[in-house]
Amino acid sequence: MSSHYVSVEGIARRYGATTIFEDVWFGIRRGEFVCLVGHSGCGKTTILNILAGLEAPDEGAVIVDGAEIGGPSLDRAVVFQGHALMPWLTAAGNVAFALSCRHRDWPRARCEAEAREALERVGLGHAADRRPAELSGGMKQRVGIARALALNPKMLLMDEPFSALDALTRGALQDEVARLVAETAQTAFMITHDVDEAILLADRILLMSNGPGARIAEVVVNTLPKPRTRATLHHMAGYHALRDHVLDFLITRSRAFDAARPPPGWAARAVPELRPACPTSPPAAAA
Repeated sequence: MSSHYVSVEGIARRYGATTIFEDVWFGIRRGEFVCLVGHSGCGKTTILNILAGLEAPDEGAVIVDGAEIGGPSLDRAVVFQGHALMPWLTAAGNVAFALSCRHRDWPRARCEAEAREALERVGLGHAADRRPAELSGGMKQRVGIARALALNPKMLLMDEPFSALDALTRGALQDEVARLVAETAQTAFMITHDVDEAILLADRILLMSNGPGARIAEVVVNTLPKPRTRATLHHMAGYHALRDHVLDFLITRSRAFDAARPPPGWAARAVPELRPACPTSPPAAAA
């Protein structure tokens, strides 16, 4: 029996004669943060939707905590690229509505109080009574994160939640997510195109080959110590080696990986975990 909290077992997605991805295997340990990185068109969002129970695979299965996924569940909260907030409700109202769906026996006052507490945790206590139209893009995403974490899910799923934000806002929210996930020991799965984001947040980085017929080609273990912050990440020993390894995959190896004829010794069920060679000390600062 698998020791993983989440076990993705040979899933595939096909549209007519086109195979987007197939024979995808990976596991996620309880409390682990995993990022999935790959080029557009390899099926990353579809894999996240399958984990969320929003889609079913054409082949294979996903096992979560010993049971096969059969549909959506509030135990798996999703933070989408768009904020997905209800425009007629306030920030607190959006979070309270989600809480009322999960805890149907809670009175309205308790849902409201818990919602405001969740917004405080993401630095939005002052904006609890504002509607989405009165919030910036970063604030809207903070509400979405607060809503997801307020549900106390067993797993947090994120589909490039910061991709539409400016660099400064994105960096602040990445640090916020890193802190909140660490505080709650949350199991998290995130799709991203941002290599630095993956290095900042992930315990392991799954690298997908290009579609059609995409697969998990490499699994990279992030050996940089936690806590990590965006401001200091590039000063950490081993950062450049890790970043270069991931970038080299995206630029070169992902295109060279032939899903029909993978490299000798490669097996979909047991993709080896790689630890890029890292120096023992950071490079000397420039004079």
